[in-house]
Amino acid sequence: MLGFEGLDLLTLSLLLLAAFAAGWVDAVVGGGGMIQLPALLMVPGLTPVQALATNKVGSVFGTLTSATTYLRRVPVDRRTALPTALLAFGASVMGALLATILPVVLIKPLIIFALIGVLVYTLLKPKLGELSRPQHTGGRLLLTSLGIGAVIGFYDGVLGPGTGSFLMIAMISLLGYSFLQATAHAKIINAATNLGAIVLFSLGGHTVWLLGLALGVANMAGGYLGARTAIARGNGFIRVMMLCVVSALILKLSYDLFTGA
Repeated sequence: MLGFEGLDLLTLSLLLLAAFAAGWVDAVVGGGGMIQLPALLMVPGLTPVQALATNKVGSVFGTLTSATTYLRRVPVDRRTALPTALLAFGASVMGALLATILPVVLIKPLIIFALIGVLVYTLLKPKLGELSRPQHTGGRLLLTSLGIGAVIGFYDGVLGPGTGSFLMIAMISLLGYSFLQATAHAKIINAATNLGAIVLFSLGGHTVWLLGLALGVANMAGGYLGARTAIARGNGFIRVMMLCVVSALILKLSYDLFTGA
């Protein structure tokens, strides 16, 4: 399957709208997959693995665009971010390989509990991420960052919902970044994890390329606007958006789990 077979104009329009919204949300706080992936899963004739693969193609345009936008306007530690992104790329390839054989039902309960932990932790620490408070320097900073990239990169390859939120909370709590710094670093790493998953899914012939590229254009527009909004509004806005997105993810994944979706 290469293009828009079986898609009417209304369905395609709704998919593009979902991709734009996903790009905006992903650029601000992560979690755009909860919008774009469910939309793809409703496309007739698209298998879950094809939907996951095509979602990654659409998402990578948005993450690359938002990452570039952040790099121009937010201080980023490239000596840490780039090696972490490279390791996350490899971990995502391994995760995507597992995604082709592992039933998602085994993973969803763990994701829900992890997201609840993120939500509670953020609520209990109202000052979290307001300012940059570096926790480590030198080699220890790099090793901690690499650990974050490896674990969350692998997770993103397997499934993905909440990847941006997990990256942000890990970087804020373990590295001492502010919300804005964490978002900028997370986009660089998230772009790498998307690319890693795309490589694996493409080799397996799971990707619907024309549909993915069309979603990518819409996602890219949303990603650019979202990054500009986050930079303009600052840490407080990103924190509120993160709480909203994580809450929505918990509700959606819980609904999917209990209804068998």
